[in-house]
Amino acid sequence: MNIDSAFKPIYEYYTDFLKKVEKSKQSAPLLIALERNDGFVYRFDTAVYEDGVHDIENSTFTERLIKTLLWIVGGYKIYLHAPATLFTRMKKAFAAGGKREFDAAFMARIYENPFTVVYRSALDMPDALESGISLGGNYNGCRIGFDAGGSDRKVSAVLNGNVVFSEETVWNPKTTNDYRYHYDGILDSIKKAAAYLPRVDCIGVSSAGVYVNNRTMTASLFKKVQDEKPEDFEAHIKNIYIDIAKVFNTKVEVANDGDVAALAGAIDLNDNRVLGIAMGTSEAGGYIDENGNIKGWLNELAFVPVDLQKDGAVCEWSGDKGCGVKYFSQDAVIRLAEGAKIKLDPKAVTPAQKLKYIQERYHSDPKIEKIFEDIGEYFGWSILWYGLFYDIKYVLLLGRVSSGPGGNVIRKKAGEILAAHKKSVIIELPDESNRRVGQAIAAASLPRAT
Repeated sequence: MNIDSAFKPIYEYYTDFLKKVEKSKQSAPLLIALERNDGFVYRFDTAVYEDGVHDIENSTFTERLIKTLLWIVGGYKIYLHAPATLFTRMKKAFAAGGKREFDAAFMARIYENPFTVVYRSALDMPDALESGISLGGNYNGCRIGFDAGGSDRKVSAVLNGNVVFSEETVWNPKTTNDYRYHYDGILDSIKKAAAYLPRVDCIGVSSAGVYVNNRTMTASLFKKVQDEKPEDFEAHIKNIYIDIAKVFNTKVEVANDGDVAALAGAIDLNDNRVLGIAMGTSEAGGYIDENGNIKGWLNELAFVPVDLQKDGAVCEWSGDKGCGVKYFSQDAVIRLAEGAKIKLDPKAVTPAQKLKYIQERYHSDPKIEKIFEDIGEYFGWSILWYGLFYDIKYVLLLGRVSSGPGGNVIRKKAGEILAAHKKSVIIELPDESNRRVGQAIAAASLPRAT
């Protein structure tokens, strides 16, 4: 590392821990099952030390692992087969007043169920049951694709695979708590696209946030409504896309924008096993599996731990250290610039302005390249970590942090880390212009054939 010399990749810690456990001859099974909506279950089995042997290390290892699984897969109930002391500590950590109270409360809210940690014997652990939602790549009939972004909304009308209309409209959804602003804006865009079709067979939506069964569980786009007028969020925003589809008497499929970005990439690559990661205001993720399916996972990589250094960067929202949001975003660029003692323009006030200022001076200050080398090293190690849970062939590197020469530096450095660990993952930097309206077109392909 050039600037952040204390970086301690969680993947390296994880693999070292398991080697030590195996060498100790004092191991015990650690079996984890996460239950989420509709009875789907994710299983992850590994090993820890026996009860009474390195209990603190067991707790650190297991807490970071469970947190990672929660934000990648999602779930409101954790079934745990673990040594007694470790189980007790995890039950306390993921409860009200516990170290991971934020994570537990978030999951309870989006899955609309109490969050619980329950013990199960090895024989009674639930088996895996995955969803594998077959969405995308459907272009027959009269389709509308809508992409809800934080600064503009995009819509496309697609007739038997041919785009007959596309439009981008500037809006400011994050600054208003009036649900009608959101509803009217989305409806206006979709009505414009519908005017170019003989009928509307289905609507596909790409939208930032967490969606379960096409319902908005939480989303930055609607955060002002959710925080300031929760009753309006429940009554009008939670089913906003379902209600708009009813206007056209048609069906709708809503997917997280990260998943749709990955879908667009998979369509472009004509291949699967694609993990899309956008480095912008935060870190967003999406995944298309080996069968070309969206798995119905959260893919909220911003909250996934990647760094175990004692003084890791703190996420303001969750209060946790070392999570992706502070390593793969404009905040990461600014933090590393400050660490390298790069002077920023005092007129650059917002994070976006500061990022732009740094990127514009890439060639005039050699220290700026070091920033993107560090992010590349973060990225390479983190892809190794993500690869324990996703089957990855391609990683799409997206977002404004990857714009300009810095993006190539990130890709090169991450590629070196992967090559050193003999991981054949291909990192792609898609062309920005192809991604803008392409996401709305990919969204139009979400609903199954009519």
